Amino acid sequence: MDNPSSPPPDLDLENLKAIKILGKGAMGCVFLVHHPSTDPTARSPFALKVVQRSQRDADRRARWEMEVLIRLSSPDPTLHHPFLPRLLGRLETLELLAWAVPYCPGSDLNVLRHRQNDRVFSAAVIQFYLAEILCALDHLHSLGIVYRDLKPENILIQQSGHVTLTDFDLSRNLKKKPPSQDKKDPNSLPAIPVRHKHRRNFVQRVPVVDDNKHSKVYNKKPKSSRVSPVSRRKLSFSSGERSNSFVGTEEYVSPEVVRGDGHEFAVDWWALGILTYEMLYGTTPFKGKSRKETFRNVLYREPEFMGPRNDLTDLIGRLLEKDPTKRLGYHRGACEIKEHAFFKGVRWELLTEVSRPPFIPSTEDVVSTEKGMPGQIDIMEYYESLKTPLSMPQSTLPSPSSSEHKRNDSFTEY
Repeated sequence: MDNPSSPPPDLDLENLKAIKILGKGAMGCVFLVHHPSTDPTARSPFALKVVQRSQRDADRRARWEMEVLIRLSSPDPTLHHPFLPRLLGRLETLELLAWAVPYCPGSDLNVLRHRQNDRVFSAAVIQFYLAEILCALDHLHSLGIVYRDLKPENILIQQSGHVTLTDFDLSRNLKKKPPSQDKKDPNSLPAIPVRHKHRRNFVQRVPVVDDNKHSKVYNKKPKSSRVSPVSRRKLSFSSGERSNSFVGTEEYVSPEVVRGDGHEFAVDWWALGILTYEMLYGTTPFKGKSRKETFRNVLYREPEFMGPRNDLTDLIGRLLEKDPTKRLGYHRGACEIKEHAFFKGVRWELLTEVSRPPFIPSTEDVVSTEKGMPGQIDIMEYYESLKTPLSMPQSTLPSPSSSEHKRNDSFTEY
């Protein structure tokens, strides 16, 4: 997967048409687009993220995200990581930067959770999604990239039903600890052998309720809570490079980030613990009435669990260890976490071969792009006409990147 990647093809904005807006966020706007001459019926649309260069820090962050995507891409399709996106193309004008990635018609994990009757996932479904997310984070870390923005809104569902991570503008390169410092923690969990079973389909499906039933959830305007990189103080760590930026999403920020102690790859394992808790209970464990209270809870409060402890709650507790050096995954990364009892029986090498994941976008979700065809507009005209908004076909489902469907937008400034 470390093969050198070839530069992505240049796109021509004049030859692209937007079918609908998939979402709007702090960094820009995401369109569902197609190429009218090569794909006139939009059978193979893709997502185009467009950023106005006049926005503060937008140019730098956009270029960094494209750089990460280039590293995740390869001329050989067989080398693409199954749970991470690839860069399909990019373009640049005096006013705009844009890049294309594959379209994920299944929306995001937050939308999917809200469409459940109880707005939570079963343990079996959590195991499936966590396993794939863990593999994606493992690959990023192997490239020296700490993600720093894990949350349900950044986990998209592909047409196949498998996940993919998105939004890498808050990620960062870090040097990993040298091998001599990477010894196994004597207090870590013992290795749990993977029980080999015959390959089976994921038969426990995720029931989906009518979207109209929960429309109030999607229309609620959330508070902005994303933290942009803001340099604090320079520290020296002999055990490996750390970042001193204050970044992340309010309810997912780790204690070491709140304290400003410097952080490294373990912040992603903390966020994985928050994500798991939210998938299980439908809320994050440290959410307070204000940002200050949330951060105080992150530093001093322990997560609360309902009922007797089990493998899943034990996993969450080990990931939400406030001391990063004692956190599960700190010493040996994803390998440590994969050995936890909650993942017993998972055949990691066959995850991509699961033909029936918990949720697969319906045929209607996939082909519904054609419904937006009559309203397609020129993207340049869209930005030139922002002062006089034009009618733009919207997605029939809450979109993966739409800020109005997020209750947890990442900070744009802190």
